[in-house]
Amino acid sequence: MTEMKNFIQAILILSAVLTSTTRAEEVIYAQVGDTVTLKPLGLKDLNNNYLHWQYGDENVLRLAWRNPHGGKDFLTTENWKTKLSDDSSLIIINIKQENFGTFVCKLLHKSDKITYRLLRLDVAVDPASPLVPGELLTLTYSAETPPNGQRPEIHWLNPRGQKVEANQGRLAVSVTGQDHGQWTCVVTNNNKEYKAKISVTVVDLSPAPLHPLYTSKSLPLTIRCSIPAYVSWDQIKAVGLEEVNWHFYPRPGSNHISGYQRLFFLSLDDPPTWKKVQGRDLTPALDLKKGLLSLTRKQVREDDRGDYVCSMKVRNGVTLNRTVHVKVLQLTSSAGTELISGQQVNLSCSLGEPLPSGLKLKWVPPQQSSLKPDHHPAHLTIPEVGAGDGGRWRCELWQGNVSLTSAVITLKIEPKLSVWRLVIICSVTVIIVLLLILVFFICRRRQRKTSHHRHRLCKCKNPKPKGFYRT
Repeated sequence: MTEMKNFIQAILILSAVLTSTTRAEEVIYAQVGDTVTLKPLGLKDLNNNYLHWQYGDENVLRLAWRNPHGGKDFLTTENWKTKLSDDSSLIIINIKQENFGTFVCKLLHKSDKITYRLLRLDVAVDPASPLVPGELLTLTYSAETPPNGQRPEIHWLNPRGQKVEANQGRLAVSVTGQDHGQWTCVVTNNNKEYKAKISVTVVDLSPAPLHPLYTSKSLPLTIRCSIPAYVSWDQIKAVGLEEVNWHFYPRPGSNHISGYQRLFFLSLDDPPTWKKVQGRDLTPALDLKKGLLSLTRKQVREDDRGDYVCSMKVRNGVTLNRTVHVKVLQLTSSAGTELISGQQVNLSCSLGEPLPSGLKLKWVPPQQSSLKPDHHPAHLTIPEVGAGDGGRWRCELWQGNVSLTSAVITLKIEPKLSVWRLVIICSVTVIIVLLLILVFFICRRRQRKTSHHRHRLCKCKNPKPKGFYRT
């Protein structure tokens, strides 16, 4: 009988052990200021049991509880900001240094529980002040070691999400403008990843256009250069701003300009202002504190072809620069724009240099023109222009399915003069000339008659009036 009783007790104890849930301690990494959610994983029948969340193993601090009747409460003090979610997860908001440690979730009247170890993860950047391209950035991490003594694996993600290997968590790189933004330290422990982020500021100019600026003489000109919106004017001054310049390098072989030109420089007074050197009728942007450094003009000129360089010199002799390549599409007529019907004309559409590979031209004649080009060369010949060829001719520059720019010329076609019209014009001209000659001779003759009559009336030196005179 006694043996049977002991056997039944053993069965009950084994059954209780098998049905209880006691998971191994789970490690979680977090930064100060993070929000962490601890879930009651593996605990069953939560809604029908009393659930408690507590901090610590010995000096227990009850953080939250829930009963089977729907009642719940959670701790909110100066040092603890917690919430209890609908699924009984404990949410710790804005973690402070004193919040790191051991957390236990347990069901009363049962031996079921789960334990979390919340460990601190720190990352640091050196230097903390803004950097400029080419300077050295050092990122470091520090993390508490888990109870099992196994150090976690560490790697970094740059702002573009690319993985960068580190030497025991320490990373040193020479920065570029693309390194500005959030760097992420990824800690891997027990096949789970935890992330800590830190911001890095790199002062640089906005990226230059990937392609040249294609434009034409009929369009306004805007040469863009700017400072990214995330960089403030104070940060620019903090990296030792010395000077800002615009230079122009004309296209090789240009007949208009020889050598480069310094267009503008920035006076670093308060407020900073642009000073003109050789402005080329360009106007610099006036809102510098918004980072705008662009140049504008109402209309493009042929001699705008070339490279425009926006440069900024900062500390340690570092010069940041961006180059804008300006390509001007020009459409010209060999015989001018006023033509006579039947006249031959050659239209030329050109960038002033051989067309780069991947680009093509497309001619768009006036709608009423009978000429419909089936191919689109740089030089288009119209053997005999007609009245339908008058109007706007457009030459478009394309790259694949993208229109880059277009140039326009307007032709005026006068009708061709017939033989009868020439005879009439010549006859009228001869009649007018004869009339002018006739009028000239009539006027000449009248002048001669008047002069002759005056001489016949009186030839005396001292003429006397008629009458009697005393002798």
